Amino acid sequence: MRWCTPVLALVFLLCTPDVLPVAAQDNPKLVARELEKIIETGEVVIGLEDDDDRLVQVFTFYEERNYTPMWVRDSGPKHKAHDFLDVIKSSDGDGLVPEDYRVSDIEPRMSSRDPRALAELEILLTRGLLDFGRDMSAGRVEPNEVNSEVHVFPQSTGALNLLEGIEVADDIAPFVASLAPQTPRYDRLKVKLAELRQQAKMGGWTIVPDGETLKPGMRDARLPAIRQRLIEGGDLDPDSEVGDVYDGVIVAAVKNFQYRHGLDEDGVIGPATLAEMNVPIEHRIEQIRLNMERRRWMADDLGDPHVFVNLADQYLKVVKLEGDRERTIHTALTVVGKPYHRTPVFQETLEYLEFNPYWNVPPSIARNEFLPELKRDPGYLKRQNIRIFAASGEVDPYAVNWNAISGSVPYSMRQDPGPWNALGQVKFMFPNKFNVYIHDTPAKGLFSRSTRTFSHGCIRVQDPQELARVILGLDGMSREQVDAYFASPERRVVRLKRPIPVHITYLTAWVNKDMSVHFRKDIYGRDEQLAKALARSHRIVRN
Repeated sequence: MRWCTPVLALVFLLCTPDVLPVAAQDNPKLVARELEKIIETGEVVIGLEDDDDRLVQVFTFYEERNYTPMWVRDSGPKHKAHDFLDVIKSSDGDGLVPEDYRVSDIEPRMSSRDPRALAELEILLTRGLLDFGRDMSAGRVEPNEVNSEVHVFPQSTGALNLLEGIEVADDIAPFVASLAPQTPRYDRLKVKLAELRQQAKMGGWTIVPDGETLKPGMRDARLPAIRQRLIEGGDLDPDSEVGDVYDGVIVAAVKNFQYRHGLDEDGVIGPATLAEMNVPIEHRIEQIRLNMERRRWMADDLGDPHVFVNLADQYLKVVKLEGDRERTIHTALTVVGKPYHRTPVFQETLEYLEFNPYWNVPPSIARNEFLPELKRDPGYLKRQNIRIFAASGEVDPYAVNWNAISGSVPYSMRQDPGPWNALGQVKFMFPNKFNVYIHDTPAKGLFSRSTRTFSHGCIRVQDPQELARVILGLDGMSREQVDAYFASPERRVVRLKRPIPVHITYLTAWVNKDMSVHFRKDIYGRDEQLAKALARSHRIVRN
């Protein structure tokens, strides 16, 4: 409630008429005096109403400079005020909303010479800088408040750093540019956002009519529309000739389209491929904007080397710096959590590998999946080499009255190492509170699916032996040494001399180095949650 008076005062002062006293033009301290009145009387809250620390920092900043304005003189706005206005007016290029920074309040005051109006302009520009700096450096919303499964906590550039950076900058452009993620991954998204918006102004993408599944070698009246849609998406050269038979370059272009959208790359235009072709361009623009927000949550430096897992893509890569450029040195398909066992987003450090691991059955699986089976057949787990333990030692499953148990199972369960083990031959351990890790699996057939959401939350990886060779090779181990661990039936823990950062992410849009844009389905509904959170925060999503 203590903020109500300042907020109402802000509304009042921003609606006062613009009157220019003649004497004010000759007095160099008039704006400073008006600024002092506003701050000392608590008329204005700078930034969010609940952001006490930032408000104190800003007040301190002005008090220590004797209320000397930073953006304006008594004669009017400085060049940096005009430059910053241009920055926030064009902030939609970064997927932001210019009106979040009070553009409509700032613009009318830029031509004023009234000390009171210029003091208001000073406050508005400072508020705009703090909001813009926070949004660009750490995102528009708090990730963990949007979704409790997203455990990322970005740190924004502090208020005083923003103010001092603007104060000392003769040209604010480099300083403002430094607030954005300093990575080509973000820059490429920004370029693609502008391109798609331009394409949307020109009418968007061609709609491909419904029809029967189209396979190579077939004839179809929709081929001209398909050709045009592929050209618009950058999958087909505009000079390519397409006849009345679905073959050749157009099949290759469809396979590229399928690759960019995470579909089976079979060249067959069935319901799934047709649906992706007909997603409106406005939806793709929205996806890019949401993923630019996610990029703002992430650190610029992900580590050298690092492991990067994209849950939306169900894909893993190991990345290493070569010179000043990143290079992907290993890739692998993954299986991630089911929609009701969603894998969280977080960052941790890969510390060791465990070969021929035990699988300690989580209590939730013991209760929800194994207990019903044990009630029907006490030997169910024994056939899967899963042992049952009490505090006193191993328990004979036939000696337990499973039908008398409801709720939590009062025993621990552990699967022996071997080819049957749910974790396969190796797990890659980055200790975390979610008990999520990367591991092998005996269920190899799931990697052939285009959508691979089948686990209880952990990340199953294709070809774990090669991943182990890469990870331990970075640590100085030979391929022969790694292969010997796989050949041995013994359980072995191998600690890394140099632990490696692991980033478990969720990205539904990105742009590769060749500037091809890729989209994925929102398998966990996190795009939808993020869009709603932005709307609730009064940062309305607009194209």
